[in-house]
Amino acid sequence: MTVRRSGFLLSLFLSIACASPLVAQNKYNLSQLGDETAAFIELPIHWEGTDWLKLGLTGAGTFLLMQTDQPVRTAVMKDRSYYNSVPIEGGRIWGELYTPVALFALLGAHSLATGGNDTRKIAFEIGQASFYAGAITFLLKAAIGRARPFTEEGRASYHPFTLSDDDDHSLPGGHATVAFALSTVLSKNAHSDFLKGLAYVPAVFTVVSRVYQDEHWFSDCVLGAAIGSVVGAWVVDRHEHEQSRVQIPSVYPFTVRITFD
Repeated sequence: MTVRRSGFLLSLFLSIACASPLVAQNKYNLSQLGDETAAFIELPIHWEGTDWLKLGLTGAGTFLLMQTDQPVRTAVMKDRSYYNSVPIEGGRIWGELYTPVALFALLGAHSLATGGNDTRKIAFEIGQASFYAGAITFLLKAAIGRARPFTEEGRASYHPFTLSDDDDHSLPGGHATVAFALSTVLSKNAHSDFLKGLAYVPAVFTVVSRVYQDEHWFSDCVLGAAIGSVVGAWVVDRHEHEQSRVQIPSVYPFTVRITFD
């Protein structure tokens, strides 16, 4: 997905979220979205030493993981027979930006039809987390300019501040970001441990899909997954003190809680 196309879809997504009757109700409205967006942007101002340490460790971990990118790609490229298989294509679709847009619309329609606050909450959080995580990835892709593996330029090829060439937008993985933001929101809104784990299954397949289809290096997807998970957790956790957890799949097969405030 090109940066230009990603930006258009992100803008469209936010427009749908803001224009929808869903956000004109008592709670989870446009005013709340504005306040929380400002709070999200200001997060680094309030970080403490441990928060900066976590950020540094994430960067260092990504760099170390990059050293395995070529061996992983070499191993994966040996068998291309599953390129269009259901798990691989399903993983890709879960990470497409239209997936959270569709879920937002479906949950929003359900909320409007039934007056249910539970589905309104989840729809709002899906929209919010996907937009924040997508915006971060959008900016990093353009700034870093890492070449995608299929260009055959190697894992250490960078063309910083490239807006027009999607071949140089490998890091972080956009599909992985969206997939894990979505799965984290669904996961954290669930009660059952089984459902908590199940919510992450399609996101894992997204990572597998993007590496297998040679669109991303493995480290790209891991960083994208980290961004999506942290942002999704922040969005849901911000609302938890105001409303008890709803009866819907909230999943955390592994606890990766990073609190920045």
